[in-house]
Amino acid sequence: MTLLVKRSIGMVVAILVVVGALALWKIYTIRTLMAKMSVQKPPPTVVSSIKASEEVWQGRRHAVGSLAAVQGVTVCNELSGVVQQIAFESGGEVKMGDLLVQLDITADEAQLRGLEAQATLARINYDRAQELRRSNTNAQAELDATQAQYQQALAAVDNLKANIAKKVIKAPFAGRLGIRQVNLGQYLAVGTPIVTLQAQDPVYVNFALPQQDVVDLTPGQKVQVMIDAYPQEVFEGTINAINAKVDDSTRNLHAQATLGNPQAKLMPGMFGSVDVLLPRQDRFVTLPQSAIVYNPYGNTVYVVERSKEPADAGALIVRQRFVQLGETRGDQVAVLKGVQPGEEVVTSGQLKLRNGAVVAINNSVTPENNPAPTPANN
Repeated sequence: MTLLVKRSIGMVVAILVVVGALALWKIYTIRTLMAKMSVQKPPPTVVSSIKASEEVWQGRRHAVGSLAAVQGVTVCNELSGVVQQIAFESGGEVKMGDLLVQLDITADEAQLRGLEAQATLARINYDRAQELRRSNTNAQAELDATQAQYQQALAAVDNLKANIAKKVIKAPFAGRLGIRQVNLGQYLAVGTPIVTLQAQDPVYVNFALPQQDVVDLTPGQKVQVMIDAYPQEVFEGTINAINAKVDDSTRNLHAQATLGNPQAKLMPGMFGSVDVLLPRQDRFVTLPQSAIVYNPYGNTVYVVERSKEPADAGALIVRQRFVQLGETRGDQVAVLKGVQPGEEVVTSGQLKLRNGAVVAINNSVTPENNPAPTPANN
């Protein structure tokens, strides 16, 4: 074997030794790093929490109601005629008996004068017939005929006066007017809408509850109503009527409550949230709604506790727990089963958690937990 070949083989062997040594060193460093990583624990997940508390809630039944006027009509004309005078402004306030619209009564007044003249003549004839009868100059039948003629003349006068009065259209009760729907000089057929009129104080709220709540409704019961237009106000009233039967199609019981409306804030046709206050009070464990993890298979919460595992001894961990929920009020929800008073429950950061995860509590910013929030904190 020549010297050149020997040198080439030696160089190849040397290169292989160096490459093998580098490969072994790389494998060693990778395994060492993996071993360190397997021992190293992930940092705790930062969450906020709250201690579950027991609160007393006033018993209530919730419904959606519609406001209606105690008295509300669309003012129409009973007789046809031409509008001669309009004595109101759209949206104005009126008192009972205030003039709204005057129809043309010129022809009626002329006819009335003729009927009154006929009644006067009939009266004279009747008086004359009475004098003649006293002197036995005429027959009783003639007296009866003149009396009937006189009474017919009076009836014709009264009938025309009633028709004239119907052409003077007045407010049937006090309230607020709507938008005018007629104009001066317009001919009105019988029953033409002129303007709406709604009584303002008080107002009704009509609502319905399921038939199982029949036992909870009694006249005189207090109700609280909230309207979207006035989110920071609660309007109070009392139930004044309960329907005598349950609705056949919905199996709901309809009821009506009366609300004071001295400032005329409430308008017929508004929708509102109605709470019927019950005489009893209930105690519930309550949590912020943000603490609940809603799932198709069941609602859960994460309860914070101290770990008893040797590897995590003393650390804060979370346990997922199924809960049964009741009604909600504002930011709060009643927990019927699954959480006891005093237990610490995670209120934010649940998406990063799993059962048994280590956590760190930071309550510098917490979700709202108000049973009656206002728009500022809702």
